[in-house]
Amino acid sequence: MNRVSVIVVAAGEGKRFGFAKQFALIKEKSVLDWCLEKFEVHEQVTDIILVLKEKTKEERFLKRYRKIVAVARGGRKRQDSVLSGFNQINPKKTEIVLVHDGVRPLVEEDLISRVIEAARTKGAVVPAIPVKDTIKLVEGQEVIRTLDRDKLFRIQTPQGFLYSILKKALNKAKEENFYGNDEASLVERVGETVSIIQGDSKNIKITTPEDLKILEAFYES
Repeated sequence: MNRVSVIVVAAGEGKRFGFAKQFALIKEKSVLDWCLEKFEVHEQVTDIILVLKEKTKEERFLKRYRKIVAVARGGRKRQDSVLSGFNQINPKKTEIVLVHDGVRPLVEEDLISRVIEAARTKGAVVPAIPVKDTIKLVEGQEVIRTLDRDKLFRIQTPQGFLYSILKKALNKAKEENFYGNDEASLVERVGETVSIIQGDSKNIKITTPEDLKILEAFYES
């Protein structure tokens, strides 16, 4: 009952990006492959559930990564995709569930380990980076107020949860047709405490072509 299952969400179509960015190539390897390799070699990760939009790509990943135990179909929104992946997890064996963006390929072993440990002791955890810029709340073209940046953080993945906590949060959201910004927001909504740990500034999420160039620079250095 101490198994760690990782849901890697890679079902995005990349409409704003121009194509599915998880399949963009960096040094002849896809962004998603770089990402999956990090969990494949991590000694505490026992299972990977990959969420894809297209069934045609399924066989390729199943052959390459022995820890992938299931490939789930992506849903209409990211939260639907996470639930689809979660439903593939064996509840009798899994203790910890991590949810990770398939477009964060620079996730390091240390961060994965720290998320697993914190999830095991605290129940729900997210990696966080303090905001450095001044943040203002704006309506229309007018500043309403300046927010206290000491209390503001940028949240990353993997996010980690006890299986029972994430199950309660996902099911509640589905029952009430509620969509949150991330899995942690769903957990907060059912009254569970979400803790933070120090994130990693290199653990960037690819959302624009410029992000892809930054990623390429990391791999070249």
